Amino acid sequence: MTTIDFAPLFRSTVGFDHLMSLLENSGQWSESANGYPPYNIERTGEDRYRVTVAVAGFTGDELNVEAREHSLLVEGRKKEAETSRSFLYRGIAGRSFKRQFQLADHVRVTGATLGNGLLVIDLVREVPEAMKPRRVDIKTTDATAIEVAGPAAVEGDRQAA
Repeated sequence: MTTIDFAPLFRSTVGFDHLMSLLENSGQWSESANGYPPYNIERTGEDRYRVTVAVAGFTGDELNVEAREHSLLVEGRKKEAETSRSFLYRGIAGRSFKRQFQLADHVRVTGATLGNGLLVIDLVREVPEAMKPRRVDIKTTDATAIEVAGPAAVEGDRQAA
């Protein structure tokens, strides 16, 4: 497998540590890389998202959803299986899992529901008011007043200010 060296990017960027570590770790295999359990990520609105995880056979007590700073951790811990059952074929996976999703800045979990074997986690992106784009008013100066007063008067005004 080919690896990419991101060291040159570290030399010319400031404050992108999180993004660089995501890029470095994106190609590595983890315990969740096997595709279990299957999931969907969908956009439900302009700033709303939904993660749906197929967790057939799990109860609410066996599932844990945890939101951290930049990640969402979904974990399923299956209780000890009954030993009295004898399967001829077992196609429904009942193993424990841990799946982690990386979240962008200002994305938070608003709720989670379990029904029909699907764990649905709703997320919303709430950008703080201070970080939203805002219009900057442009003030104009009276150009004729500068011409009439002359450069010496303007220089005097600057020193007085």
